[in-house]
Parts: sequence; C-alpha cells; structure tokens
Amino acid sequence: MVTLNVDALLKREGKSRYWLFQQLNMSYQSFSRMINNQTRSISRDNIEALCHIFHCTPNELFTISDSPVP
Repeated sequence: MVTLNVDALLKREGKSRYWLFQQLNMSYQSFSRMINNQTRSISRDNIEALCHIFHCTPNELFTISDSPVP
C-alpha cells in the first residue's frame, strides 16, 4: 500500500496540518482525505506543490508497505 508521508514531513519542518492546509489551494474536505490517506489518487499538481512546500522529491512524500489496499 502506498501512503502519503505528510505527518513526518510536517514534523521535520516544525509545521502543523493547518499550516499546510493554508499553503494548498484546495477544499478542506479534499485536503483532509488526502492527508489521512483516504483517497485513491493525488493530482500531479498537488504532488508538485507538496514537493515544493517540503523541499523534497516525490520519493520522500510516499511510503510503500506490504499492507493490502483497503
């Protein structure tokens, strides 16, 4: 299963989820589903924005585990 690694990146930067929400131009419902790994896809634009915000590569945004997708 692929999961978004936002909480670890926020901790590294010393920022909150609310701070990240303010940085992204999206609805709160979409934001919440994305950071809680409740969505099946993330747009390329959002991946680029997250990489820019966290100064990282897409590889650092995601974690891959052997757990099956629910």
